[in-house]
Amino acid sequence: MKFFSPASRALWLTTFALAGLGACKSVKGTFSSVPTATISKRLPPLEITADPGPLAMNDGALPEDPLRMFKAEMQRNVVEPTDTATFGYARLVVTKVKTVRTGRSLQAAQVITFLIPSIFGAPLEWYKTDIQAEVQMMNASGELLGTYTGKGTSNVKVAMYSGYSQTEAPRLADVLALKEALAQIRPQLDTAATRLRPLMLTGGSVNNPTLPGSSSKQ
Repeated sequence: MKFFSPASRALWLTTFALAGLGACKSVKGTFSSVPTATISKRLPPLEITADPGPLAMNDGALPEDPLRMFKAEMQRNVVEPTDTATFGYARLVVTKVKTVRTGRSLQAAQVITFLIPSIFGAPLEWYKTDIQAEVQMMNASGELLGTYTGKGTSNVKVAMYSGYSQTEAPRLADVLALKEALAQIRPQLDTAATRLRPLMLTGGSVNNPTLPGSSSKQ
């Protein structure tokens, strides 16, 4: 009976382990899913913009992720639906972001063992992102009515079967941290809604939907 040589066996096991990375957890829907947590008094329809700030230089989130997440959060939980007229601006600004990769020494150990531990759920590494963001609420003239700040942290594991792939983990870490920051801001908007709503309505409707200084618009 012919057996594999040690070198051939090592190559086969490593190839098998790397192929298994395709079986990582799916992130489908995570980037756009928003919990339903409607504030007690919705705000009038607003132009929704986002400035990713330092997040644009990070290796994780895609350029469209901050606006897409913020728009979904505002439309589901904060503002009333609209066909045309809007009565101000809601602007998301990411002010700080820091991503740290930890556990990379585990990769070296796993390479020595041909990634066999990862097949049984051992992590390859973690992506941890800390984000600070603020939401600026303005009337139709661009006058600042209030600024609300939140912080978010994520810790995403890279592993086969029990974690995420090295391709998706950095983006997921950014998205989950931003989602937590928005969740912290939501109750602040709930408290401020009674004051903000009449100020926005009396300020009239928006004539130019592009807010000066914003990086993207609705």
